[in-house]
Amino acid sequence: MKLPTTPEGWAIHLSKLVRAFHDAHGSPRFPIMVADIAIEYSRNVFPDAPITRVGGLDLTRKFEGMLMPIDSGTGEWGIIYNSAITSKGRINFTLAHELGHYLLHRHRSPDGIRCSSRDMGDWRSEHGQIESQANTFASFLLMPLDDFRQQTDGQKFDMDLVRHLSDRYEVSITAAILKWLGITRQRAMIVVSRDGFIDWTWSSERLFKSGIYYAARQQTVELPSQSLAALRVDEAAARAGIMHKKGVWKGDEDVFEMTIFSPKNEMTVTLLIYPNEGPDRFHGRLEPDDIGIDDTYERFMGARSTE
Repeated sequence: MKLPTTPEGWAIHLSKLVRAFHDAHGSPRFPIMVADIAIEYSRNVFPDAPITRVGGLDLTRKFEGMLMPIDSGTGEWGIIYNSAITSKGRINFTLAHELGHYLLHRHRSPDGIRCSSRDMGDWRSEHGQIESQANTFASFLLMPLDDFRQQTDGQKFDMDLVRHLSDRYEVSITAAILKWLGITRQRAMIVVSRDGFIDWTWSSERLFKSGIYYAARQQTVELPSQSLAALRVDEAAARAGIMHKKGVWKGDEDVFEMTIFSPKNEMTVTLLIYPNEGPDRFHGRLEPDDIGIDDTYERFMGARSTE
């Protein structure tokens, strides 16, 4: 059997096996049990280099997780997440991310790979690019497009649906929103902020082509004073959202804002929905280096995503 060579290919390959197994046994397909898949699949397909350990380890705050060779001379590997992580969504994504490294990168990194948010934010380095590949694998494995589209097509994309997606796939709210932004035809943006300032944002394809994004990594950007995120209104009201007149958020348009506050890690996640019709300033999407967009690992994991 010819094995895949791309992040998407590996994720689709494993997703098909998982689906066939659950169909045969009549068990729920989601959430994906990454630890079980990693151990069972590697034992059968790569018996000379199996994954024999999956679990938490007391790492410094700098590290989210790691792929590590087991020091026994047996060729065995371990997938580790930082035991300080308490969010099930973050843990699940970390495990999937490290499984992606195992499938895609272990031959070029025989000493293992340690994953931090800092060194994954540089698209220009080889290390940054392999982190992006591991993220792509994790996203496609945990949230397969066929099922994700079934859950979202024809549905109003609001925080209730986001919570449903987060629970169904056992991923963070941030990860669920980013997945939707990657496939939607709507003009929308996620804004992640801390202490009254924008940490990072990500625009959907159509909104980015309208020229609407924040280069928050290149300059300090304060939250709009009239935004729900800045006002820290009642949690229920923030989740339900409000329509802002143009001038509150970026762009000369009315914008619908929905926000979730996370007191535990002092992060705020905001979803902005723009009108479907808007200007198209770019005939093609710019690459991340062109405007300084940070790496997806920062968005999925370094953001300390809410459950």
